[in-house]
Amino acid sequence: MSLHSLSSTFFKIVSLKAEEEIMLKLLITALILLLTVSGVSPACGRAEYLTGQECCPTCGPGYCVWRDCTEYASTMCIPCLSGSYTEAPNGLKSCSSCTVCNSSAGLRVKRECTSTSDALCEPLEGHYCTDPIKDGCREVVQHTKCLPGKYIKQPGTAFSDAECDDCVGKTYSNGSFTSCRPHTQCELMGLEVLKEGSSSHDTECGRRPNSVGVIVGVIAGVIATATACGTGLFIYLKKKKRKRPNSAKTPGVNVPLRNTVAVQEENEVNGKGQQPCEQNSEDAWA
Repeated sequence: MSLHSLSSTFFKIVSLKAEEEIMLKLLITALILLLTVSGVSPACGRAEYLTGQECCPTCGPGYCVWRDCTEYASTMCIPCLSGSYTEAPNGLKSCSSCTVCNSSAGLRVKRECTSTSDALCEPLEGHYCTDPIKDGCREVVQHTKCLPGKYIKQPGTAFSDAECDDCVGKTYSNGSFTSCRPHTQCELMGLEVLKEGSSSHDTECGRRPNSVGVIVGVIAGVIATATACGTGLFIYLKKKKRKRPNSAKTPGVNVPLRNTVAVQEENEVNGKGQQPCEQNSEDAWA
């Protein structure tokens, strides 16, 4: 570099404003401090963790640190308790708690928790995942339910919601159909339409009652009832009449006998002879 260029550069630096000089000095100072601090901390290996100013060996998966290493002893590790885990080599003082798949939140267990891996959850039937993580799910939402008059255009999956669409024309769906169904044609079955179909329900078919037949049936029923009542009343009165007692003769009153003389005279007029007294007595008692 020529003397002329060096002098030119020097004069440019000198010509900098006072504020720019201050900023430049601060930047240089910060860089020096950063390099100094980085140099203090030791660089630990992949299978080590930093504790204070020391690098200690890590604990394996399924374990956590019980006591850090010292100048004379290595790291002491203990296994994770039930319901906790560590997935990788670590310098953790405690194991992580296993994820709970709560059925009330629409989740179920996909993979059980072990000492070396967390539990994985998946959506229950009728739900889909809104917060997937690795091979599992943390949050779910219930599938949309199609209302009557709509059909399920796209069924829901574990990772997508259901889609609904309207039934049009002479078709219907109660909300659970995967396609709209045509209304029943009553005339093809020889029946009458009792209730017209809509987008949410089918046509109702049947036979309407005959009004003449109903009237005849009512009249016949009235006549049969009246006949039965009349017959019953007649039988009742007849039985009651039979049970009525006959008129009894007054005791102690004898029918008077006709005068014997009058009887004899009558017999003589009629040409009959007088019967013996004994015979008349027997006839009287007979």
